[in-house]
Amino acid sequence: MSKQKRQLHLNLFLMNVGHHEAAWRYKGTRPERITDLRYYQELARAAESAKFDSIFLADGLAVNRHIKHGAFVGLEPFTLLSALAAVTERIGLIGTVSTTYNEPYHVARKFASLDHISNGRAGWNIVTSGSVFEANNFNRDTHPEHHKRYERAAEFLEVTTGLWDSWRDDALVVDRESGVFADPDKVQPIGHAGEHFQVRGPLNIPRPPQGYPVLVQAGSSEDGKAFAARYAEAIFTAQQTLEEAQLFYSDVKARLLRYGRTPDQLKILPGICPVIGATESEAREKEQEINELTVPEYGLNQLSNMLGVDLYTYPLDGPLPELPSLDEINGNKSRFQLVIDLAQREHLTIRQLLHRLAGGRGHRTYAGTAVQIADQLEEWFQGGGADGFNVMPPYLPRGLEEFAAGVIPELQRRGLFRTEYSGTTLRGHLGLERPAHPAQVEGLGRNIAVNG
Repeated sequence: MSKQKRQLHLNLFLMNVGHHEAAWRYKGTRPERITDLRYYQELARAAESAKFDSIFLADGLAVNRHIKHGAFVGLEPFTLLSALAAVTERIGLIGTVSTTYNEPYHVARKFASLDHISNGRAGWNIVTSGSVFEANNFNRDTHPEHHKRYERAAEFLEVTTGLWDSWRDDALVVDRESGVFADPDKVQPIGHAGEHFQVRGPLNIPRPPQGYPVLVQAGSSEDGKAFAARYAEAIFTAQQTLEEAQLFYSDVKARLLRYGRTPDQLKILPGICPVIGATESEAREKEQEINELTVPEYGLNQLSNMLGVDLYTYPLDGPLPELPSLDEINGNKSRFQLVIDLAQREHLTIRQLLHRLAGGRGHRTYAGTAVQIADQLEEWFQGGGADGFNVMPPYLPRGLEEFAAGVIPELQRRGLFRTEYSGTTLRGHLGLERPAHPAQVEGLGRNIAVNG
């Protein structure tokens, strides 16, 4: 029997009207619908029809100070994903939740609820938050240091997974005749007492259908990679070149061995912002057209926050000024380095850099035909740079429609992507095992590394 051909995974990253910062001004988008549930239900159903593994919602806990020019606001992920679960059947539902400005009990309970509501399709994009503006909304004057945020995140994961495991899979008895609803010996406190959290438990909802929701991580700094290698089952990452992607891929996969994990237990999904045209020239015209709708004041704010320097006083058609060192950055360290490398490699002016970042904020943007984009995805997938991709349409809904009608059929024709779902859970789509309850894993205790 021949071995089944390896297939890639596709996650659809839904950003209200699209990922390009000027998407809300672009023809065909509907910015007035960014709080309309029916709009997101239409997108979710379209993504499921295209057989995406999952949809993903980002989240932030502060308003950008240049809300005047930017439409990156939206509904709270748990609320929205629960509503999307009701109108879909197979597609995974991944939400972003911060470990810095939440409590483990709340998060464990909400994700367990989402996993039950969706019959095993929930995923958690674990972030530590990246700005002082978020800190200011949670009774703090300063944002915690980068390394400290990851220390808290690790303990946060220990508590949430412990809470999910506070119920055995067979704890529910539901014996009407005897009057026994649950076996108390199989619903136990976790008694956690650590540096950041004291949580008694148990959780007040049974263990999630998937055991744990799929654990996703989006940081690519040294702390981020170490965290991902120990805990994550999928990574949303950003690279600009195949060589960068290959280095990141091999680095993170090798780190898994330190935690007794195998390479197939972690899926690496670089972001791709595809601008699709019937011809390459048409795609480039689309890219230029939407780039010309950008407001430099907004892009400068984004770039200044990334680089830790106020760029408003520098000429747009000149080079970047002298920048702080990586050690001085307390936000997204990996994105800081990516942007510097991009600007230096391509000798970009500030204005050119703003346009390069407008579509994906550091994720790769590529303009071409559906076949050319499929070629790019196949090259990265077969060349050791990715297990799949985090698809980031520059504008919605048309960008999703173009990808679903053009790129996905081409990938299917090449045998690189499913034509039908074979499973019903997000773990099933990603080829990940359901984590066994610690009581069923002799000698391992409550060790998240047993995740598959």
